[in-house]
Amino acid sequence: MTENAWAYRITVGRITDVDLSGYKVEATDGSIGKVDKHSDEAGSAYLVVDTGPWIFGKEVLIPAGTVTEIDVEQERVHVGLTKEQIKNAPEFTRDQHLQDIEYRQQLGGYYGFMPPM
Repeated sequence: MTENAWAYRITVGRITDVDLSGYKVEATDGSIGKVDKHSDEAGSAYLVVDTGPWIFGKEVLIPAGTVTEIDVEQERVHVGLTKEQIKNAPEFTRDQHLQDIEYRQQLGGYYGFMPPM
């Protein structure tokens, strides 16, 4: 991938005035949890997903660039990632990582995005 990890693709159907909190999040191979928090900030868009019992209540940060579809009617966000990719992503600690640029670069690289020039 070469797109911006921290921006929604035009094709996903993101409507900026719709709150995604509580939407179910679907990986390519099944459900991974629900959106707990999200940001639409330009160049810094992301989802914080509460994985519930799937990964023992762990939260994960998912760059908006991985979102492949947003279904407002079904309240689902689809990401182009497998459950295994998400499970093995760099550890996320909300208070530490939400504004950490180095962590975001590491996470973007993990998911195959090139760092911005």
